[in-house]
Amino acid sequence: MNQLFNPTAFRDPNVRDAGVAKPDTNIGSILLDLGKLSPSDAERVIKLQKEKGMRFGEAAQALGLVTESDIEQVLAHQFDYPYLRPGQGGFSTDLVAAYRPFSAQVEMLRGIRSQLMLRWFANRRKALVIAAVEEDAGVSLLAANLSIVFSQLGEKTLLVDANLRNPQQQRIFNLTGKHGLSDVLVERADLQSINKIEPFIDLSLLTAGTIPPNPQELLSRPAFARVNQHVEHDFDVILYEVSAFSTGADALAVGAQVGGVLLVARKNKTRVAQLNAAAEQFGRFGADVIGSVLLED
Repeated sequence: MNQLFNPTAFRDPNVRDAGVAKPDTNIGSILLDLGKLSPSDAERVIKLQKEKGMRFGEAAQALGLVTESDIEQVLAHQFDYPYLRPGQGGFSTDLVAAYRPFSAQVEMLRGIRSQLMLRWFANRRKALVIAAVEEDAGVSLLAANLSIVFSQLGEKTLLVDANLRNPQQQRIFNLTGKHGLSDVLVERADLQSINKIEPFIDLSLLTAGTIPPNPQELLSRPAFARVNQHVEHDFDVILYEVSAFSTGADALAVGAQVGGVLLVARKNKTRVAQLNAAAEQFGRFGADVIGSVLLED
């Protein structure tokens, strides 16, 4: 497959985005609740607001009481668009969707999200595999950030770390639990092992769990299909990160059961022939390759 996603080229107005504003909230009260303003500060802002005919946020900024970042945080709160301030959560700082939601990188992620919504999830599909063509392609961070932007859309989202060779999601989200997907597949744990990721209301994560000696065989078992069927009842979007296509047949095993794959390639490293070979192999296993994402170094 030769087509690469170019997320900056898509911005579909028909795909719903950040949410609906709450009618019973306003910038002033939220700034007070967040401790950004004191009551006396608020009075000064209201006075300037009336004198100059300014908006509350503009007046607060003009007085030097809040920053543009503070206003962005309030707007995110008003529109049910959760994100984190630097240092919050203890997650990897590379989670740009969590810490820098208004950056160009995250706009690209939203573009990818829009395409996936139109090309896959709009067709009553709920699960998708995210697979790198080769190792070190950045697939773990892409999967993590995509899961966040899907949850910010209001989709009840589950990220599953099905990379049972070199899992990264537990580290990225700073989790300490031991049980995960592998343990569920051998019935050493159940789906109570799914972690709710705070403060993202609609985001959950099932880590890889104990690294097994037989990942391909484990992922090929009927137990995996049963797990997928179960979580499809509880979530709107399920993203499976798998080990790289070049490391073995794990990705093919998961892709065959889930049905759809997003391929990840690295600019100036992954060859078109490698991308086409991976897409052809997934097709032979009955998985539709929805598209591919080209990541820069």
